[in-house]
This record gives sequence, structure tokens and C-alpha cells, in this order.
Amino acid sequence: MTNLDQFKQAKEAAQIMVRLKDEQIREVLTDLADTMEARTALLLSANKKDLERMDESDPRYDRLMLTAERVEGIATDMRAVANMETPLGEVLDEREMPSRLHLKKVTVPIGVVGVIYEARPNVTFDVFSLCFKSGNVCVLKGGQDAWHSNLAGVGIIRECLASHAISSEVVQLLPPDREAAKDLMQADGYVDMLIPRGSQGLINSVREESKIPVIETGAGIVHTYFDVSGDLEKGKRVVFNAKTRRPSVCNALDCLVIHAERLSDLPEMLAAMAVKDVVVEADEMSYSQLKGHYPDQLLERANEESFGTEFLGFRMAVKTVKSFDEAIAHVTTFSSKHSEAIIAEDEATIARYFNEVDAAAVYANTSTAFTDGAQFGLGAEIGISTQKLHARGPMSLKELTSYKWLIDSDGVTRP
Repeated sequence: MTNLDQFKQAKEAAQIMVRLKDEQIREVLTDLADTMEARTALLLSANKKDLERMDESDPRYDRLMLTAERVEGIATDMRAVANMETPLGEVLDEREMPSRLHLKKVTVPIGVVGVIYEARPNVTFDVFSLCFKSGNVCVLKGGQDAWHSNLAGVGIIRECLASHAISSEVVQLLPPDREAAKDLMQADGYVDMLIPRGSQGLINSVREESKIPVIETGAGIVHTYFDVSGDLEKGKRVVFNAKTRRPSVCNALDCLVIHAERLSDLPEMLAAMAVKDVVVEADEMSYSQLKGHYPDQLLERANEESFGTEFLGFRMAVKTVKSFDEAIAHVTTFSSKHSEAIIAEDEATIARYFNEVDAAAVYANTSTAFTDGAQFGLGAEIGISTQKLHARGPMSLKELTSYKWLIDSDGVTRP
């Protein structure tokens, strides 16, 4: 079967999706969550084949890895999605016109959603559950690194669909080669929206080459600014969690921006980082403060590449600023508009940070690790949109819908 054949199948399957009732969708997703957990051994066996081909030191290794706990977490998120209210058929606007027209603006599926992603097998299940719940067909283009995991995952999904007498064509898995990605980006007329989820290079490539509307997600160059009014104990907890909880994901901290008047607190703030072997790339002022108080083998001088880099591992930068305005300027210059945070006690300063920082999620005294669809009460996410058109932040069910106008009357004609 060619890639074009799969696109045609997806387009036709969109008509199947609009006929499904929410109760059917809920039953399928609940059954699939149970089946996933029952087939954990199969999923882990397939995932092991992928892991054996990747160096453990590769930042993508942790993203690629499935464990029994992670499979259970995916299943839990899927049940949450299954039990959420349908985003379809919501009346966004309704009015009676002087012309005696009755208008309703209602939510509808986007249609066929294509997703290009890298070494993230959990994305296979997240995308399917969200697309299925929102009435969309999904076309999945995973990377070569996760091929066995994705193949096993889609196999389980299709088996579950068949047991409910629903066409397996509502989910399509393309080959992992680059040609399939190119074909997907050119599938105008078959695919309605394309979402790249991965590195900045992948996102840039899709944005530049796609003939299909693109939602940019994924890359996160994340800062936390420790203000002159910041509470040290809060800062220690928040910064440590944001950096070390899971450094390979897009909401992990990359750069600590610290006010010069609080530099004396920097060694204590970063002390726990040494336990995790976090390498710190420090500018001149912070380097001088940390020298002798942070392990020499983990302390480096910052260079031009230190700022504006998504590290995806146990490495971070430190930038010293002499004012709030300088902090804002640094964040504005290097942010990818994903997640940004401030540690401060002064309410006026927090209010300014909220107002002036341009990002999908802006935090005060809180770890950026919370930028996640499930943590936002959205069930799961298809990605974190860093743009402003159509959707921004965690893309869940409502973000996977469009709308149309329904108009009726008693035979009105226009003069």
C-alpha cells in the first residue's frame, strides 16, 4: 500500500468518525486502556528492540523508553480522555436575525490530523485517544527510532477497534522513512492539519515544507527568573524540580536567570543539583559565585551557545541580571514561548512578569514541569503549541475542533 492510499483511506474514514456516538467512543477508549495494560509485556518487548538500537547517553533514550509504570500512566490518561465531555456539538454562538434566520455556531472535528513525531511511543496512544474522542482521524508518522514500539501500539489500537466493529482505517501509521514525512507534508486535500512534535529542526522543516496548515509544538527553551524579592526555599524546590524531574522533556528548565543582588544565594539554591550531576554553564558573575561551592567537574563558563539552547539533559545555564527589565529582555530574546517562570514575593513584580512575558504558560513560584495536558486537567495532550493562531499551550480535545455555522428558517429568501 502506498502512502497516497493511506491518505485516501484516512479521508474516507473521516466520514465514519462523524457517525460515531460519544458512548461508542468512550467504550472503545476504556477498552483500549484495559487492553494496553493487559498487553504491557508485548509493548515492552517491542520497545526493547528500539532501545537496543539507541545509545543510553542519547537525550532521546528516556523519551523512547517505556516501562510498566509509563504504560499504566498512558492508560490512566486515556481513561481520563474517555470520560471527559465530548468537545463536539457545543453551541458557541446562537442568534435570531431580523431577517428571521436562526443561526448556530457549533464545534465540529477538524477531520484528518497528521502528526510527525520522533522517539516518543507514548505519543501514538495520546494522539489516537485525543483524535478519536474529538471525532478526528489520525495519520501517524513516527520516527525510525520508535518503529517497533509504534507498530505494536497501533496493532493493539486496531485490534480494539475491530472488536467494536469500527474500521481500523481511522488510524493510519506511515512508514518511518523520510519519504513518508515528505508525502504527508504534501497531502493537501487529504490531511486537514499537521502537527510536528519533536526537535526544533523537525518543527522548522515541517513549517517550511508543508502545504498543509501547521501547528508548531514541542521545542521548549525554558527559563526561571529568581527575583530580588524571591523566597530562597521556594526557589530551591522549584528550580530543582523543573530541572531534574525529567530533563529530557520540553518543559524542563534550561536557564536560571538570577538577580545580581541574590547571587550570594546561588550556591545554596543549586546545591542539590550536584547530587544529580547537573552541569552548570555559568556567566562570569555566577561562575565567580559558584567557584569553590559547586563541584569543579560540573561547573563550566557559559559561552554563546549556552543561552537559547534546549539541553534535554542534566545541564543548565545561569544568567545574572541587574534589574527586572534586564531579566525580561533576556527571556524575550531566548524564549521559545513554551514555558517561563518567576520566583518572587512582590505581587507587582509577578504581575509585570505575567503581563510582559510572551509564552504559552507563565508561572509564579511554580515548577514549569506542570506544562502538560493531564496536569492542566485536559486528560492528555497532542503537544504544546507555542504559536498564537488557533491553539496555544497544551492541545487537548477542544483544540482539535473547528466549527461551522448552522442556519435554518421558514423559507426566508434574501431580497
